[in-house]
Amino acid sequence: MFIEAESFENRGGWVVDQQFMDLMGSSYLMAHGLGKPVSDATTRVHFPKLGEYNVYVRTYDWTSPWTSAEGPGKFQVTINDRPLNAHILGVQSDTWEWQKAGKINITQPIVKIGLRDLTGFNGRCDAIYFTMDDLPPPNELESLDAFRKEQRGLPKTIPEAGEFDFVVIGGGVAGTAAAITASRMGLQVALIQDRPVLGGNNSSEVRVHLGGRIKVDPYPKLGDVVNEIAPLRGGNAQPGDYYEDEKKLEMVNAERNIRLFLNFRAFSVEKDGSNIRRVIARNIETAEELGFSAPLFADCTGDGTIGYLAGADFAMGRESKADFNETTAPETPDKMTMGASVQWYAREGDDASSFPEFAYGLDFNDDNVQKVTMGEWTWETGMNFDQISDFERIRDYGMLVVYSNWSYLKNRSAYTEEYKKRELEWIAYIAGKRESRRLLGDLILTEQDITNFVVYPDASVPTTWTIDLHYPDPKNKEHFPGAEFKSIAVHKPIHPYPVPYRCFYSRNVDNLFMAGRNISVTHVALGTVRVMRTTGMMGEVVGMAASIATKNNTNPRGVYQNHLDQLHQLMSLGAGRYNMENLQIYNLGRTLGPKKMDIRIPPYDKE
Repeated sequence: MFIEAESFENRGGWVVDQQFMDLMGSSYLMAHGLGKPVSDATTRVHFPKLGEYNVYVRTYDWTSPWTSAEGPGKFQVTINDRPLNAHILGVQSDTWEWQKAGKINITQPIVKIGLRDLTGFNGRCDAIYFTMDDLPPPNELESLDAFRKEQRGLPKTIPEAGEFDFVVIGGGVAGTAAAITASRMGLQVALIQDRPVLGGNNSSEVRVHLGGRIKVDPYPKLGDVVNEIAPLRGGNAQPGDYYEDEKKLEMVNAERNIRLFLNFRAFSVEKDGSNIRRVIARNIETAEELGFSAPLFADCTGDGTIGYLAGADFAMGRESKADFNETTAPETPDKMTMGASVQWYAREGDDASSFPEFAYGLDFNDDNVQKVTMGEWTWETGMNFDQISDFERIRDYGMLVVYSNWSYLKNRSAYTEEYKKRELEWIAYIAGKRESRRLLGDLILTEQDITNFVVYPDASVPTTWTIDLHYPDPKNKEHFPGAEFKSIAVHKPIHPYPVPYRCFYSRNVDNLFMAGRNISVTHVALGTVRVMRTTGMMGEVVGMAASIATKNNTNPRGVYQNHLDQLHQLMSLGAGRYNMENLQIYNLGRTLGPKKMDIRIPPYDKE
């Protein structure tokens, strides 16, 4: 009997985490309780055969990279609400593996299986396996994937999701804008997003404000779609309703030409020559797999996942000065990237509150503790690790430092009285990533292009943010050498610069667009184009280009070579549908539904 934890009927207080399924084979359930045990996750299982079973659980001690101490993510398996042999899981192993949780005599066919969190400190469970043999499932990923499919009875032939002109993978601001724009221009669009909400870093799960400006020359109508899905309020690490997840869903669902596939993660690509033929995606809760075929695809994953799977040329890390003559680049190339942020905040309560002792490899004292009640973008980790292959470690370190710092403030610092009524309110478990793979197009945008204002014939999206590059905070690095968790930003001012369209499609995968932080730029140039109003406008341009390619039976490069005048025309017209000038009408319109709204709101500009 094989049970995927993420498919439990009742997840209780546990959350589904899919961020690392390409690395460890699956999404999983995690007890994200901020130091307070969450309610049980439960499901009912039918055992076709009664008798004694060995029970195996696939899990991991997430603090093992930093300490040999028993891990904090403690949990138990329950059978009919009773713990199985009092066995504690989540406290050992430095890798995902099957651990024996004990034996159980199954005496009735219908059994309630549960996961009981004991700490609230991010215990995690991939799957549970009951077997009358004493042999766990395989750990090697390819064998384990085949085992999962066999156990779950998934069909060998993957069904098609439908017929589409354009498939957009990634439902952040860039992907959402690309899908809406293409839909409004008549294309049948599939939008695939591996979370239950849209918006990516601008969702309630990550909580990053929209940076950059819209409605800027040479194409002031670019950004109209971004404006329609943008939240009214700004700021990082604010309460979840600031980010208006429901607005983005409403705007997408109002488009009759879009089919939205939430909770599906694309993990495989099939090609015909230099073209993508089909993308395969898996539901992060049910493991259902669907195929998505189309003449055109857009990689809006941020990580360049589709391009990577399709063999697209890409770069990662920092180029040297000699590579592109960039003054800001280092003398020698390296693998350093900007990091990922786990944001958080605390609230002031009416009464004193406690927080458990949490010390797992970091030595805090009154000199190095961060005496704060929130952490936003500056709480940034993983700059010297691989933002793809090391990403679970990067995210986990982000949570580790928040818990460790807070525990010291509450329990052992000179400031305990000041913090006695303060309580952690929110910590992101979906990390906000800034940089990983950059897919290479027919043109690679460089620092000199931007600072020297080299305008190309395919000039499009205006980038307005500074060249904003992040580095480890020297003071934090002094206290935590090699384990720093704070960053600084170094800004280089620019004039608004129109990014060439040739940065938005792959140079060697012929039918692949890209929009977002994975476009064709150097590390330095990424510093300005990566903010989300700018990436959203990229999505608008990609949606326009996809419509031109479809109507002219060509590919992304063909749009540049033969139909650039049509793209100029569409960028001049924009793809906005709703007039959003009156906020009161907007709030009334929200009760009527997106199709009856006629409003526009001035953009919030953090700059």
